[in-house]
Amino acid sequence: MLKRKYLIPLLTSLFAVILVLSACSGQSNQDSKQSEETTDAKDQPIAEKDGNSITIAVSSNLVSMDPHDTNDTLSGAVQSTMLEGLFGFDKDMNMIPVLAESYEASEDAKEFIFKLREGIKFHDGTPFNAEAVKVNIDRVSNPENRLKRYSMFENVETTEVVDEYTVKVTLKEPFGAMLNNFAHPAARMVSPKAIEEYGKDIAMHPVGTGAFKFVEWEHSDHLIVEKNTDYWQEGLPKVDRITIKPVPENGSRIAMLQTGEADFIYPVPTDQAELINGKDGIVVENRPSIVARYITMNTTKKPFDDVKVRQAINYAINNEAFLKVVYSGYGSDLDSIIPEGLQFYSKQTPYSYDPEKAKQLLAEAGYENGFETTIWGANNSDAIKAMEFIQQQLSLVGIKVNVVPMESGTLSDRIWSVQTAEDADVELYFGGWSSSTGDADWGIRPLLAGDSIPPKSYNVAYYQNEAADELIYAALQTADPEKRADAYAEVQKIIWEDAPWVFLGVEDTMAGMKNYLKGVYLLPDGAMNATQAEIVQ
Repeated sequence: MLKRKYLIPLLTSLFAVILVLSACSGQSNQDSKQSEETTDAKDQPIAEKDGNSITIAVSSNLVSMDPHDTNDTLSGAVQSTMLEGLFGFDKDMNMIPVLAESYEASEDAKEFIFKLREGIKFHDGTPFNAEAVKVNIDRVSNPENRLKRYSMFENVETTEVVDEYTVKVTLKEPFGAMLNNFAHPAARMVSPKAIEEYGKDIAMHPVGTGAFKFVEWEHSDHLIVEKNTDYWQEGLPKVDRITIKPVPENGSRIAMLQTGEADFIYPVPTDQAELINGKDGIVVENRPSIVARYITMNTTKKPFDDVKVRQAINYAINNEAFLKVVYSGYGSDLDSIIPEGLQFYSKQTPYSYDPEKAKQLLAEAGYENGFETTIWGANNSDAIKAMEFIQQQLSLVGIKVNVVPMESGTLSDRIWSVQTAEDADVELYFGGWSSSTGDADWGIRPLLAGDSIPPKSYNVAYYQNEAADELIYAALQTADPEKRADAYAEVQKIIWEDAPWVFLGVEDTMAGMKNYLKGVYLLPDGAMNATQAEIVQ
C-alpha cells in the first residue's frame, strides 16, 4: 500500500547479554506523502497465479554472491535467500539473532562470545559450528585475501573455538559498533568446504544455511534458487523456487509486473507508483528508509572552505520541493547528518528554506555576486533530475552550477581512486548512503571522519574536524549505549553546524508486487528479503 510509516528505533535488549543496544528516536515533522492508499489496492480481486515459484525483477545486474567480497546492496539482498549470519535485521532494522542464539560482550567492547544454534547444516551437508564461524571470520579479516569487506573486520585480532557451539572473537582495540558489523550482510556464513573447494570462485557458487539453495546464475539474465527442504526454521520456505531477473529499464520492469511475468519488482519509479497501484492485481508499498541523499562540498577548495558558504547553500535549497521533484514526495527530512532510523540519531535544528539568508551569508563570505561551480553525479534519471533541481535552486542566489552526469565507472574513478586531497577535482557531488549495520558509526565514520578521505574510504567532502574525530572514535571505545549516545549526539551537532554537506532528504523504499504474494519486503537500507515469500490464493 502507498502510505507513510515512521521508523522509530527503541531501546532494545536482544537476549540475556552484557551489551545493551539502544537507539535514539524522534518523529519526523515531514508530512506524509500519502497517509491512505491512493486506490483501494487491498480490495482488488486476488490475481491468478500458476505454480509455487516466483520471479523478482530488479533494476541492476548482480555483482557477486560472495558476502565477504560484495559492496552493493542488491547482491547482498539476493545472497540473503541462501546465506545467513550470526545476526540480522528485521524489516524495521531491529537487530535479531539468526545463527547465534545468544552472546556476551566485555564492557570495553573488545571481547565477544557467541553461543551458536545447534543442529544446523550448510547446503552441502557441512555442519555449522564454531569452526565454521572461525573459518569465515578468519577469511574476511585477513588482509592478504583482499576482500572488499575487510575494512569491517580488520579490527579482529583472534577468533577462537571455545567448544563446538561457542566462539570467542577478540578485537585489537575496543569497537562499540562491532555487534552491528556481525549483523551486516558482510558477516554471512559460507560453507568452509565450499570455500576450500572453490576459492575465489565462491562468488559463483554460494553455499550457505539459508532457506534456499543456489541453482544457477546466468549473468545479466537471471539467478535461480530453490527450496531448502532441510531448512532449520520450521515452516519455511513456502515457495519452491525464486528467479531473480535484472531488468534495468523501468518500463520493462513495470510491464513484467502488469502481465504477471514478474511477481515482485523493485524499485518502482516514484512517478509511476500511483499509476499502477490498485490495478492488475498490483500493490505498491513504500516504507521509510535510511537511504540519505546529500551533496558533498569539497571543503579543501574555495569557496567551500568557508562555513558561511556551505551554510548558505543549505539555506538556498528547498528540501521539501527536492523530495517532490525527484522522488514524487516519497521521502522525509534529513534533519541530522544521519537518518532518523539509525541508532543514536539526534535531531538537529533544520536549515529552513531561506534564499535571503543564503544571500546574506554569501555576501558575508565575500561572494555577494555568487560564483560558478560544478556538480558531479550518476547518469541515471533520478540523479540527473536531482542535480538539475539543485542547479535551478542555486541560480536564485547567484550561484551558477554546471551539471556533469557520469557513467558509474568514470564517476567511481574520478571520486574514489584519487590518492590525495590535492588531486581531487570534485567540487560538488550528489550521492547517497545507507548504513546497513543500523548503527551511527557506519553512517558517520566512513563519510565524515578525517582519516576517511579517498581512496581509503568515502569522505568526498574532504572534511576534517579534530573535535568531531575525537568523539567519533570515543564512541567506539565503549559498549555503554549511554556513553555512545552522548558522543554521537555531540558529533552530529558539530558536523551539522559545520555543514560539509547539503542535507537534502531521505528517500522511501518502494516496491511493487502482485496481491497474492506475501512475505517479501524491503528493509530500511534498501535491501530485499524474500526468505518468507508465500503465495496466497
